[in-house]
Amino acid sequence: MNRFLMLLPLALLATVPHAQQSKNRVGLVNVQSVIKSMSGSKTYLDLNAKSSSDLKARQAALQTLATKAARGSAADKAALTKAQQDYAKARDSYVKQIEAAFKPLATKMNTAVAKVAKTNGYSIVMDASVAAQTSLIVHANPGVDLTQAVIKEVK
Repeated sequence: MNRFLMLLPLALLATVPHAQQSKNRVGLVNVQSVIKSMSGSKTYLDLNAKSSSDLKARQAALQTLATKAARGSAADKAALTKAQQDYAKARDSYVKQIEAAFKPLATKMNTAVAKVAKTNGYSIVMDASVAAQTSLIVHANPGVDLTQAVIKEVK
């Protein structure tokens, strides 16, 4: 009985690391790489590039108009207001178009990600670029990158 009592704390200590181990695995996917590799993504990618270029040019024009309007001319202030409204309309239009073009790609990609994650035992899969930009992940083993497996699955 005395031996049993002496071994009990050792047995409990031996099980603590096992109790702390999680069966959840986290994987990363570079969503932009997957989208670029998908058939049918050209429309989405072209629209994305066009909207970025157009909105950037409109922002530059807004900056110029804002500088002029700051000098006090009523006509310049009216032109700035009109340009701001046009920018907002263009931005909203692009957002709707991009969402419509992305929806079928997202559905296909999400299905592939779910399949790869389930097959490989991952509980959570995150967009690698978002995780990097937000400092959500400080370090990740290269083995958790599922991008190539997802690309293979979507093709």
